Parts: sequence; C-alpha cells; structure tokens
Amino acid sequence: MAIKDKNILNRLYFISGCMVLFAILVIVKLVDTQFVEGDKYRAKGEKRVFKTFDIPANRGNLYDSKGNLLATSVPKYDIRFDAVTVTDKDFRENIVQLSEALSKEFGKPSAYYNKILRKARDHKNRYFLIRRNMGYSQYMRVKSFPLFKYGANRGGLIVEQRTIREHPIGKIAERTVGYERKDAQGYYTRVGLEGAYGPFLRGKEGKRKKQKIAKNQWKPIGDANEVEPQDGYDVISTIDVNVQDITHHALLAQLEKFEAEHGTVVVMETKTGEIKAISNLGRTKSGKYYEKLNYAVGESHEPGSTFKLMTMVAALEDKVIDSSYVVDTENGRVKFYDRVVKDSKWGGYGKISAAKAFELSSNTAFAKIINEKYKDDPKKFVNRLMNMGLHKPLGLSIKGEGKPKIPYPGDKDWYGTTLPWMAHGYGVSLTPLQTLAFYNAIANDGEMVKPRFIKEVKAWDRTKEKFDKTVLNSAICSKETARVVKEMMKNVVIRGTADNVQTNNFQIAGKTGTCWGNYGGDKEREYISSFAGYFPAEDPRYSCIVVIHKPNKEKGYYGNIVAAPVFRAIALKVYNDIPVVDEVSSTIVESGLVRENYEDYFEKAQKYKTIMPDVEGMPAMDVISLLENMGLKVELKGSGKVKKQSIEPGTKIQVNQTIRLELS
Repeated sequence: MAIKDKNILNRLYFISGCMVLFAILVIVKLVDTQFVEGDKYRAKGEKRVFKTFDIPANRGNLYDSKGNLLATSVPKYDIRFDAVTVTDKDFRENIVQLSEALSKEFGKPSAYYNKILRKARDHKNRYFLIRRNMGYSQYMRVKSFPLFKYGANRGGLIVEQRTIREHPIGKIAERTVGYERKDAQGYYTRVGLEGAYGPFLRGKEGKRKKQKIAKNQWKPIGDANEVEPQDGYDVISTIDVNVQDITHHALLAQLEKFEAEHGTVVVMETKTGEIKAISNLGRTKSGKYYEKLNYAVGESHEPGSTFKLMTMVAALEDKVIDSSYVVDTENGRVKFYDRVVKDSKWGGYGKISAAKAFELSSNTAFAKIINEKYKDDPKKFVNRLMNMGLHKPLGLSIKGEGKPKIPYPGDKDWYGTTLPWMAHGYGVSLTPLQTLAFYNAIANDGEMVKPRFIKEVKAWDRTKEKFDKTVLNSAICSKETARVVKEMMKNVVIRGTADNVQTNNFQIAGKTGTCWGNYGGDKEREYISSFAGYFPAEDPRYSCIVVIHKPNKEKGYYGNIVAAPVFRAIALKVYNDIPVVDEVSSTIVESGLVRENYEDYFEKAQKYKTIMPDVEGMPAMDVISLLENMGLKVELKGSGKVKKQSIEPGTKIQVNQTIRLELS
C-alpha cells in the first residue's frame, strides 16, 4: 500500500513539475513577446487593423491655346454611415431630421431612409452606403445634414473622395487629349497629351489612414488626411478648339462620303511648329466614326506621290537636274527589270520638264530621272534623304511615334527596283506628321521645326515652364531649292493634279498623293489618298496634311478627289478666321450630318475664355465643378439632371458669366 501511495506521489510531483515548467515557459514567452519582440507583433497587429491608403491628387486642367478646357478633374464623393460609433442619444435626436434631409436631397421617402438607417444600426453596420458619385456641392450639403454635421466620430459620417476626368469637347480630339492610367502594379499607360505631360498634370498623392472593420472593409479614421494631396499643374496646349472642330467635321464628312476605313488630318502653324488641330477618325463595325487611334503620330506607311517633293528636293540639291530638265514618259509605262512603273494617264505625257512632271505627278518621269542619275551611286540619293533627316523620328512628346523607313543600298530588302520605286514614294515609310514636318520646312524656306503640342505649364496664374520653338534642322536644303519647289507646289493647284481645290481669296500650295494600300490584284487593291501643303502660298501661316485610307473605289480614290477637298475646306474656314458655333457633342460621333454652311458663325472670333459644352442630361451637381472651373456662375432650378441650359452649347462664354440650369 505504501509503495502504491509512493508511486502516486511521484506522479503528482512529476505533473506538478511539468506544470511549473510550462508556467515558466509561458512567462518567458510573455516577457519575450512584451519586451523583446513586442514592437514587432504590435506592428503586425496594427498592420492588419490599420493601413495607410494613397489619395489621388486632382489632376491639373488641360487647356487649348486660347484657354478653352480640353480636360478637367471633377471630384466625386461616396457617403457612408458608421452606425456603431453614434451614441443612442444622438441617434434618437437626429434620425428623423436626417431622414427628411436625405429624402429632400435624393428624392426617396423619408420613411425609407429612417428604415434603412435603423436597420444599419440594429445590424451594427459600420460601413453603410448612403450615396455614390456625388458632386462637390451636393457633398457639402449632405455634410451639413443633422447628425452628419458632427463629423466622423460623433456623427458616423464616412466620406470617400476620388476624381474623374471630364472632356468638355467630348469625343473631338479624344485621342490627342488622351489619358494616363495606373494599374494595380504601379505601371502607367500613357496616351496623348494627358500621358505625355502626366508628370506636370498628376500632382502628388496624399495619405489617409483607415481601420479594418467587418467584411474586409476599411473605414477612414477621423476627418483629416495624414498628408494632403497636392493638385497637379495646368497645361496649356497648342490646340485651337475652333480649328480642331473645323478639322474634325471636314474629315468626318469626307470619310462618310467615301466610306473610308480611317483618316487623319493635322494642321500646324508654319513658323512655330504648333499643332493647332489633329483629328484621327476610324470606322466602327456599325459604320460610325470616332477617335480610334492616333494615326497621325503612330501610323507609318508608304506615302506615295507626296514623297515626290522629297525626291525633287534631293535631285535639285545634288544638281543632277534642274526644273527644266526634260524626261520622256514614253507611253506611260516604263519597265525596270521585271516590274513596270505606270502613270495614271494611259499613253503617258510625252516629253515633259521635271517641273511639269511634278505638277502632273508622273510616276514614270520620277522613276526614270532618279534611276538614270543615281543608278551608279544609289547611296548618294539615299544619303541626301538622310541628310534631310527623313530616316529619323521627330522625337515627339506624345508616345507611340511610328518609325520612318528609308532603305539603304546593301540592306537585305534592297533590290534593283528599289531606287526607281523610292522615287515615287514606294518602299519608304513615313507617318503623316513626319511628312508634314518636311512640307512645313519647305514653307519655312528650308528650316525644319519640331511639331509641338504644348505652350506652357502653369500653377494657378504663375508660369512654371514655357515650351518654345525647337529647330530640328536649320536648312534641309538651300533657299533656292525651296523657292523652286514652292513654285512647283503652287502650280500643282493652279494647273496640276489639284486644280480642283483652287480658291479665289488666297493661293494653296501642295502635292497630291495616291498609293496602294496593299499589293493585291486590281479587284482586291485598296488605296491611300493624301494631300499635303500649306496656305496661303505667298506667306505660309499653316501647313496641313490629309490622309484617308481605303476609300470606296467605286466612289473615288485619287488624292485630288478624296483628300484635297478636305484640305481646301479647312483652309477656307481657318484662313477667314471664322469661329465655330456648331454644337460640340459630348458623346461618340453618331450623326453623319455635318453642317455644310457656317453662315451663323460670328463675323469675328470673340476672344472669351471658353466654349460652352453640352451638359443636358447630366446630373446637375456633377457638372457644377466643371462649369465653375470654366469661370461660370451657376444657378440651379429644381433637382435631378439638367433639362435645359441657358447658354447654348458651342457658344463663346465670358468669365463670371451666369448660367442657369433647369433640372428635372
């Protein structure tokens, strides 16, 4: 019996010892957790419960050259309710008045809000959604409602702010205005002016701490941010919305008329290189057109006969010919090895001068001249083209510039037929803007300036940075060569391939282009129609290029028929400085009706700050910030969406002008 008791006692000692040892280990771990690794564990716990979120800054405004808004940031607010943090006393005293205020603001019965708010409190909901996507003025009113006016801790008000980008002129120049987007991994996608000048526009992000609550939701702590976001700078572009609107509608009308696949137009100020308009329209499956891709900047293709200007300048500079040099076009068909160069006129033009060959755009004449004069030393011709910078990109600020291609003797794709084919614009590749830069240089007597999209960056009314004219090549050719080819381009319009676009008021100078869009048979073949030049010819102020891809061949495909009339329409309106008052749509281009007359335009441009956008159908509160940014004073009547606006869309407006919005 004694032995048995002794064994039991030993077991008790052992168990007690184990318990003491376990207790010691627990104490050691507690001490280690509290004093040795306490900070680490506390940090982990806090990280799971508290987290700092980035607050996007308001992007700066993007303006045209005359102060019209191209893009602006509009704040949006989501309002939520923490039904737990509010005391019983405050909830009872304010629930009825709060429900009535919400009912008046948002249009639902006060009983509805009374019910859902009480339900949120019964379920201890700390993140109950009241309203999404409120404008600033509406947010300020809601913030002053009973109970909510006490703020985050006492009133349970949770406010989450973000910004969206509005384009007052809608889809016009959408691709040029562009965007900048940041993905979850922090990588940016940059398009157009918004992307190119993102570092100026985007500002600096703020910081705000939030607490994790039920259902993996994060609630802001307090009313204030840890770090306030800093708004971005404003960017003043070179775009002129009046010229842009003229350009857009002229191109749209022609694309619809010829059922073309896509097209682009660029209008540039000759002396400065400032881009005043750039329109890029592509056809959808439904047959409508919109700003699909930036063809002017990114689409490199064979230019066809517009390249004959480069060819002529090279030959004149090398002094292998002069403008009176005579070439025999034979019967309009000249064979080089196994390929035949053809003129558009069956039977050819006979023996003509180099100047006449340019006016008539004779493929055979150019092929024969360049082949005869450079066949023993083709590098001489290509080097001349390269000396003029045709093999280099322009180095544009807008991303995605297409690469030019000028083949070089010895390249794997250099053949016996390459030289004569280059002479009339095949086998080479340029973007429309690269081609325009060369034509613009000729208008400048040989000085090539870089196309420019931005004038300055401003912080409020202070200039942070100015962007001036950049010269890419002070002389792509001699002034004498420039003078000679300028005369040739005038004659193209006076008596050459583009005599159908003459005007009575001023002289246009330019060159037509028609080239193959593919190399299929006659039935499958598609075309690219183009016209590049400048106006007025005697004192060039603007250069312009029009390129239209794949028009319906049954309706026409030559450059003088498809592209040149667009140039003429733009030149007439821009030269006469007639402002645009047509409605600027805020949605995708749906209508095929383009106004033919501009009789209701003002006789002279009124230099007001901006053009009135179409805001009908938009929530009124959303548009208040937009209109106030434009310098307008806003008066509201009613509630809901805008039914009627007192200032017609497209009308010039003045700073501090009052606009009345009728709501429904």
